[in-house]
Amino acid sequence: MPFATSFPVMLRTADGVRIDAAHTPTRGRGDLGIVVAHGFTGSWRDRTARRIVHVLSGFGGVLAFDFRGHGRSGGESTVGDREVLDLEAAVRHARVAGYSSVAVAGFSMGAAVAVRHAALHRGVDAVAAVSGPARWYYRDTRPMRQVHWAIERPFGRLAARVVKRTRIARGQWDPIPMPPYEAAALISPTPLLVVHGDADTFFPLEHAHQIFDGAREPKELWIEAGFGHAESAATPELIRRVGKWITTNTARD
Repeated sequence: MPFATSFPVMLRTADGVRIDAAHTPTRGRGDLGIVVAHGFTGSWRDRTARRIVHVLSGFGGVLAFDFRGHGRSGGESTVGDREVLDLEAAVRHARVAGYSSVAVAGFSMGAAVAVRHAALHRGVDAVAAVSGPARWYYRDTRPMRQVHWAIERPFGRLAARVVKRTRIARGQWDPIPMPPYEAAALISPTPLLVVHGDADTFFPLEHAHQIFDGAREPKELWIEAGFGHAESAATPELIRRVGKWITTNTARD
């Protein structure tokens, strides 16, 4: 089945970074916009991301974009810090495009950014955080040790640039951004959905529970049996359930 038709969009963040994006018109509610935030080294142009956009476009219009330092976007990745400005630019565009309700569906790093954005910038009507980390500097799994190697070592950053088209900023955070589990407490009354798989090889279930426990109502936690990590493991059925949750939790009286 072919993917829904998308139209290119160029965004600019508050700090001047050019963001490559695409708008997929809705096959569902005309008033609902869904912003999709990908994981680290991902892109809206990846087949897995396009599949997710196609499914979600059955519920609302979808704006997918590449974070700074990824794909055709400008700048360098700060791995979840200044990326909140990228997401804010996408949410702002969705509002300008005429969507009166805007939800964010974030995956892995994008989930952490979605939670922090909802806490710091507000302005969204629902947040779905899929496979997100609860805290920074986590290294207790092999995939995350590999991620830190790519971020912290010169050869790792070179490999990420060449293989994944991801440009990573040098140096450390200063100051250290608020971790997602703390940001979750500031989202209410915006509805929050936390989705995590019991087969996630990057972040164990404790991360989902820490985010969920840190949040206030309204909130919901889905622990998915056999689900791995983020976009690559998300089935169309799971994404449809997320889409239904978004429509239910953004419904206007």
